[in-house]
Amino acid sequence: MTDGGGLDAGFLAPPTDPAGLTPEQAMDLAVVLAGNGPAFGPNPRVGCVITDDRGRVLGQGWHKGAGTPHAEVAALANARERGANVAGATAHVTLEPCNHTGRTGPCADALTDAGIGRVYYAVKDPGDASAGGASTLNARGIPAEHHSHGGALAITERWRHAMERGRPYVIAKWAATLDGRMAAADGTSFWITGEAAREHAHQVRGSVDAIAVGTATVEMDDPSLSARPGGTEAGHQPLRVVVGSRDTSAAKVWRDDNVVGIATHKPEEVLAALWAREVRTLVVEGGPTLLSAFLRARLVDEINAYIAPALLGSGPSVVADLGIGTMAGALRGQNVTATRLGADTLVTAHLSGGI
Repeated sequence: MTDGGGLDAGFLAPPTDPAGLTPEQAMDLAVVLAGNGPAFGPNPRVGCVITDDRGRVLGQGWHKGAGTPHAEVAALANARERGANVAGATAHVTLEPCNHTGRTGPCADALTDAGIGRVYYAVKDPGDASAGGASTLNARGIPAEHHSHGGALAITERWRHAMERGRPYVIAKWAATLDGRMAAADGTSFWITGEAAREHAHQVRGSVDAIAVGTATVEMDDPSLSARPGGTEAGHQPLRVVVGSRDTSAAKVWRDDNVVGIATHKPEEVLAALWAREVRTLVVEGGPTLLSAFLRARLVDEINAYIAPALLGSGPSVVADLGIGTMAGALRGQNVTATRLGADTLVTAHLSGGI
């Protein structure tokens, strides 16, 4: 699990091979650069590499987050810093250049103004407002060709999923025993899983926009809901979301203004409120009432289940009644993986048709 980190240098050195990079290699490099951008935030991670007709790198860059230059503009700036002439050059971009003015201007215009001669892009932009950059470039006589790339698809998958559905990508997260208990009969739950599993969960928190819990969980556990990988507060802290109408104002979750209360029991309303706040990835951490509400509404896209090799035999279950009466109606995970984390196992499964 990464949190958007990657390269330490400002850019990779151009290849020493005088033959330069092939278009495939240039896109590989663009994907690596994209990984430097933050996994959280309303914008996707995007990388761009500009090459001459021999495949030599003239400039490269990546998007560093909302409000900063997009990858194409960063790559053009890098080329200028290096004294490179990009007229007639080829831009290899992991995502279709944008075609609208948001916090920054259209990348299609920036590429046109710089005299770029050709564009290869790996992922089509699913946005209603931002898409269309390829058509604009083609209309201006600048060939813009789509060449799919698995790495570019993988690094944008949650963002694309959110944009296509107009709601945050939802991860349901829980820690449980082998028999599905989230706590003992006396209510104790610290700690079901070991240090490695808890560390991974904190890394996930540091890579998403928001974390949601119900008011019952706030009353029972008084969680901090902070991202603390390595035991230290991360630079990025997800928005803390308390769902429900009960008064929990005395809890430590309300310790600063990085928290919002949503007084509803309808997952659709929760997601609509968070989408308006530019939340694109949401982790729902519990309790069972909230988790079950999202599952019943078929609004969970991914499950992260941390399973400890322990048995309790009693105590609250992770998931409450889903209204499923037969095996034929069971929610089935897709693209399932199991990862060993110390003595525990992380089982990841995708729902809603998978991604």
